[in-house]
Amino acid sequence: MPARLRREIPAFEVRHVREYGWAGKLDGELLRAADAEFDILVTVDRNLIHQQNLAGLRLAIVVLIAYSNNIRDLRPLVPELLSVLGTIEPGQVIHIGPPPSRC
Repeated sequence: MPARLRREIPAFEVRHVREYGWAGKLDGELLRAADAEFDILVTVDRNLIHQQNLAGLRLAIVVLIAYSNNIRDLRPLVPELLSVLGTIEPGQVIHIGPPPSRC
C-alpha cells in the first residue's frame, strides 16, 4: 500500500516494508518478520490471508479493500481503519471496505 497513507494515521507509529528492506520478501517471510516486530499489519493484499498459514501468529492483520491501492481510493477507508487500530486483538483479521460484488 502507499507509504503516503501513514500521513492519514498520525496517532500510530507506521512503518513501510521498504524501510525494513522487506519489499522483496515473499508473503510467508513477510508475515513471520512482521510478527516478530509489530502488533498489526495493514495490507491491501486480499489473498494474503487465504494463501498463508496464519496459525500461531500474534500479529493482527487489517486488509484494506478498495478499487486500487491508490491513495485516493484508500483515503475513504481511514476513519474505519483508525477505529479498528484501537480495538483489534492479536491474531485477529479484519477487512475494511466494501464486500466483494457477487456478479
